[in-house]
Amino acid sequence: MKWITRERPKIDRIACPWLIKRFVDPDAEFIYVPFDQVAKQAEALNAIPYDIPGVEYTHYGDECTFDYIVKKHNIGDKAVHTLALIVRGADTDRHDVAAQASGLWAISAGIAHNIQNDHELLTQGMVIYDGLYTWARLLQNEKHTQNPFENLLLDVYKRFIATKGKKVPDWAKELKEIIQDQIDTNLTLNLKEISQSLNVHPTYLSREFSKYFDNLSFGDYIRKLRIDKALDLLKDSKYSLAEISYLTGFSDQSHFTRTFRKHTGKSPASYRKELSKK
Repeated sequence: MKWITRERPKIDRIACPWLIKRFVDPDAEFIYVPFDQVAKQAEALNAIPYDIPGVEYTHYGDECTFDYIVKKHNIGDKAVHTLALIVRGADTDRHDVAAQASGLWAISAGIAHNIQNDHELLTQGMVIYDGLYTWARLLQNEKHTQNPFENLLLDVYKRFIATKGKKVPDWAKELKEIIQDQIDTNLTLNLKEISQSLNVHPTYLSREFSKYFDNLSFGDYIRKLRIDKALDLLKDSKYSLAEISYLTGFSDQSHFTRTFRKHTGKSPASYRKELSKK
């Protein structure tokens, strides 16, 4: 079946073709024409018009055309319903509807600006919605900062809850070993997120942590270990300062330099230069 809408698509007029191809009509053909030609061309080509006023497949109330297609064709896929909220928020400038709506709008506006051919734009847009659908179906609980070290840390804290009350808790000893073993990774841990996962107040975890880690907060302890690792890496000339910044978990070289100077009283470059003279 042929489907037709106005030219220069951004959100709904790309999201709807994706939905139609994936869940309604795999052989669908999509046509983009100037707004004032949609009705005429729809009749001439025996095509279904969508996402324009006065046709069946359009906006109703606060919902967009994507929502209507989901209801019209009884699409029960939970991931599609999650996607519908994101599309609605982006297409109607209601970014409070879904956290991902503003990101979808930004990406859609950007590629629409870069790609002038509507069918090429649709091809690229289908890839974006395939990705969003996979995220909605399989990856909603994943986090960018999730890594094996964080999982180990969570496991330690879970065991700590069962053993708290001891004079020297086992979690403190094991946590120190794990952090030391993993310090050559990019440490981007967040006690607040960990505490939420465990249903333990972050203030309590933060206070208990300092008792067993050199009287330092979690953040200060991690920064101290980063600097210790940097001191070791600076001895090896094969690493640039930018590479050492990355290997020790700093956001950039400037951040690394500021923190290094605060802890040692010298810049990394000055410290390395003094090492070379020895």
